[in-house]
Amino acid sequence: MQYQSQRVAKPYFIAAIALFAAQIVFGLVMGLQYVIGDFLFPAVPFNVARMVHTNLLIVWLLFGFMGAAYYMIPEESETELFSPKLALAMFWIFLVAGALTIVGYLFVPYATLAKATGNDVLATMGREFLEQPLLTKLGIVVVALAFIFNIGATVLRGRKTAISTVLLLGLLGLAVFFLFSFYNPHNLVRDKYYWWWVVHLWVEGVWELILGALLAFVLVKVTGVDREVIEKWLYVIITLTLVTGIIGTGHHYFWIGTPEYWQWLGSFFSALEPLPFLAMTIFAFTMVKRRRRDHPNRAATLWALGTSVMAFLGAGVWGFLHTLSPVNYYTHGTQITASHGHLAFYGAYVMVVLTIISYAMPVLRGREANPEKSQHVEAWSFWLMTISMMLITLFLTAAGILQVWLQRVSPSPLGFMETQEQIAFFYWLREAAGVGFLVGVVAYVASFFVKGDAAPASTRQ
Repeated sequence: MQYQSQRVAKPYFIAAIALFAAQIVFGLVMGLQYVIGDFLFPAVPFNVARMVHTNLLIVWLLFGFMGAAYYMIPEESETELFSPKLALAMFWIFLVAGALTIVGYLFVPYATLAKATGNDVLATMGREFLEQPLLTKLGIVVVALAFIFNIGATVLRGRKTAISTVLLLGLLGLAVFFLFSFYNPHNLVRDKYYWWWVVHLWVEGVWELILGALLAFVLVKVTGVDREVIEKWLYVIITLTLVTGIIGTGHHYFWIGTPEYWQWLGSFFSALEPLPFLAMTIFAFTMVKRRRRDHPNRAATLWALGTSVMAFLGAGVWGFLHTLSPVNYYTHGTQITASHGHLAFYGAYVMVVLTIISYAMPVLRGREANPEKSQHVEAWSFWLMTISMMLITLFLTAAGILQVWLQRVSPSPLGFMETQEQIAFFYWLREAAGVGFLVGVVAYVASFFVKGDAAPASTRQ
């Protein structure tokens, strides 16, 4: 059954995909600046391109999560959204605030932007991933509170399910931990200590709860497996996520001046962090194998399976490669870190948002699935993006290994810039793979405009 208020998810999904494409363009700009240092300088210097690239990632994923929640919760709660008008109002406020922030990064010197937006009143700017002006941060808080109120009120007056409960818990954690972005102590160790309470406990904590809820919802729809079975798997996954993710924050505390015991705690619990992603992979493939229906939206099923595998590889395997403190001592801040970050974000969060959009958008347009030709193009986009991201990861891993040897292990270590010249070949390969990824994004968008015969109906119940 489709609920009228689910339609508010559509503008969120459209904005998410548009910002996703913009993020990839700025990623390509940064990639060229690695090898052509004055590319677009001084119009778009590297530090500005990096701010835009990373901030667009955060913003478009938040748009995706919000759209997913507005689509899922009415269906899970079996009631209309509490206030569709509030959802649409928050959409425009968030979109305008985000756009103005990006324009500010691009056209206003950062120091001037800080002064003009009240940073001298409450200093919150200048930290990696949290570069947003004070006014933008306050706007995010307002949007998040209105969003959680809207979702929470809908859940409270309707049916309660494990999926909606886990999703709401993740969304609450997302809002609560963002408040630490306003805490900016003068002591650098303390600053970094609590900075990770936003960055790590978002990415390796509450966002994983959102990931689990979205994946479970899609698998319920496309497999027809009993909800009770899927919910039991979901509880196992989120328990592993919280146990390993919270204490696993310690792997960021190795070298910032915190007590030595964090090297043991961080190493041990971080080494366990691949477990929830392994469980998620087994969960997804088991549910598809046991499915009671062949859903016509095969593209959404492909994205769901791909999410579980790539999340395990990126967040699990590549995270484990350099999470033990004796290894991290040499790899910290190298291109190995970048390789893990790219594959983990793509596998865990980019793919799950694309999964829910792939499933929900055809329904919002009045059909169970896109036409066969459309799904064929979407499958091409899946493989283009996924293979390109794997190549990006492998090239950055190779660059990182060489960087560690030349700069940190070699008997005659080179300086940073000398090392960068030696690994420039891998940056060119990474840039080529990035172009392939952008082609995949374009194919994903194009798939929604491909016309053709309707996909065949479900054949197995």
